[in-house]
Amino acid sequence: MSAQQPAQPTPHNQTHHQARRPGVLAWTTADPLRAILAAIAIITVLTGAVQVPFGGQILPLIGADPTPGMRQLFGTVGMFMVVVGGLLLHTLLNAAPSPEVVLWSGVQKAGAFGAVGIGVLNGVFSPVALLVAFFDLATAVLLFVYWRRISGGMAGGTGL
Repeated sequence: MSAQQPAQPTPHNQTHHQARRPGVLAWTTADPLRAILAAIAIITVLTGAVQVPFGGQILPLIGADPTPGMRQLFGTVGMFMVVVGGLLLHTLLNAAPSPEVVLWSGVQKAGAFGAVGIGVLNGVFSPVALLVAFFDLATAVLLFVYWRRISGGMAGGTGL
């Protein structure tokens, strides 16, 4: 290319990122834990997105009163679920996932377990909400296992 010829832009659908992404089947069989975490991230985004507009209908299912304050809080939590789940999914789809994102997603899931558990103990939620809490705990454990694997198994590997 000469100095007088303009550089041709790369079409959006032919970025260098595509060349590094294997097909879905190859990706899931190559790293099943990563695939499971990506599926959980999708579930987190979807359930969070449902919580925002439909919290009033969901709250009674977990034994909470759908007061305006509870609906607002539940919707706010749903918005954060969309953000954290989306961030986790985004990093898992990268060629090299960010250990920091995986670590902090695990911290968020562990915190969600604790918060729901405290809510059950305080009578805010019924014991059925523990199903959600234990799903979050299991997810946190899987995230910490994956984090140790991608960070070399050392806390120092993430700069912490």
